[in-house]
Amino acid sequence: MTFDAKAFIVEQVEAIPKQVPGKAIIACSGGVDSTTAAVLASRALGDRLLAVYVDTGLMRKHETEDVARTLKDLKVNHRILRAADEFFAALRGIVDPEKKRVIIGNKFVELFEREAKPFGADHLVQGTIAPDWIESGGQLRDRIKTHHNVAGLPPNMKVKLVEPLRDLYKDEVRAVARALGVRVAERQPFPGPGLAVRIVGEVTPDKAALVRDASAIVEEEIEAAAKDKRLALPWQYFAVLLPIQTVGVHGDLRVYGQTIAVRAVDSIDGMTAVYSKIPHEVLDRISTRITNEVPGINRVVYDASNKPPATIEWE
Repeated sequence: MTFDAKAFIVEQVEAIPKQVPGKAIIACSGGVDSTTAAVLASRALGDRLLAVYVDTGLMRKHETEDVARTLKDLKVNHRILRAADEFFAALRGIVDPEKKRVIIGNKFVELFEREAKPFGADHLVQGTIAPDWIESGGQLRDRIKTHHNVAGLPPNMKVKLVEPLRDLYKDEVRAVARALGVRVAERQPFPGPGLAVRIVGEVTPDKAALVRDASAIVEEEIEAAAKDKRLALPWQYFAVLLPIQTVGVHGDLRVYGQTIAVRAVDSIDGMTAVYSKIPHEVLDRISTRITNEVPGINRVVYDASNKPPATIEWE
């Protein structure tokens, strides 16, 4: 049966007010899922909805400015929270990926509940989609990894959860986004925990800056190559900072530098994926730019793993 995005929108605009008799806030990261959920909930609730975007310090380059502009253009009532210091403090010393996700989930809920109280909201809308809860597991499923917006949430939340997209897959969410006029409909996915799961090991502001700059280069070069028809734009493409140092050469000196892994995959819904066959000349430009422009990086590797057995994100 073909998915009907317009019928889904009508259905949810009618259903959401029944779930939310009062006010609600929505966690909005600016990605496709949360932005689509925000516009959908805004149509259903109007000024009874407040979209809250949290600048965690773990966002992509220029993300906060882009999100503010997008929400304003879509006429969604919103607020920007600057909370980088809180997130980095909470993640200090943490290296386990599951703990990172749970800590981030708890911190998000703490901030959203803090915002919900003065607004008078007793519901939290989220852009959770089917792969999130499938991978997070449940009574009938093994957990692949915790998603910060599913199993990463604390059981004692003071707000009730509303998830209008929870039964949709990514391709269906994009169809809804296009029908709603959301300009980020084709944007590549970005994990809710942000760059925290693209830093293998402890998360620090300095590491976040490195992987942010490296990811920007990956995005620029792959998008430029796709625009020139040198490759088909992958479903997702980014950089990962690895917790290893390798020997390099700087002038006549032997030096140790850090390593970036480049990841690019092709997929339809994120449940399975194959690594993208990026042309060598594109990888060459990415590697040259990262090692020249990102301080302390002397080695770049390409991740040629499919899902399964690997997941798309490294953590």
